[in-house]
Amino acid sequence: MQHQSFKFVFAGPVGAGKTTALRTLAGTPPVSTEMPLSDGAMGEKTTTTVALDFATVLLDDGTPLQLYGLPGQEHFSHMRPIIFNGALGVILLLNAASPDIAAECRHWLHAVAAVDPGMAVVVGITQADLAPGFRLDAIRRETAAWPRPVPAFTIDARDRAQASQLVRALLLSIH
Repeated sequence: MQHQSFKFVFAGPVGAGKTTALRTLAGTPPVSTEMPLSDGAMGEKTTTTVALDFATVLLDDGTPLQLYGLPGQEHFSHMRPIIFNGALGVILLLNAASPDIAAECRHWLHAVAAVDPGMAVVVGITQADLAPGFRLDAIRRETAAWPRPVPAFTIDARDRAQASQLVRALLLSIH
């Protein structure tokens, strides 16, 4: 029996873990457009996505899930409507160590809404272990105005179970 496929998009700023989470879920290297950072390394990060990342995984019931990763830089914002086209939901990843994570959350929610105001969204906060002052309530305040519930979790993008939790939360938001 042929299963309908789902399309989810990873969005968020540079360094939030989009490519890492996509790789973790896929279990194999995705199609990637990683290039060296033009401004030099950001800590251990030496590359960045310049067009998109792509991988397909199978859900437990055999349904194909297409995963796309957006570039985080604003000068690639023209890719958003192209990659969001046909997507059922967005996994918004944010880095807890960002100095203004609430503003980044607001910015990315507005970017999603500009393409599809009714899009299902789930937020994953990465690197919370490196940001002792981080609090989820700042993110929850930003997501409160979204037209649908927006689950928010702290996750390790390198951990398959935690990355899968974001996918499950998004699937539940859609159904």
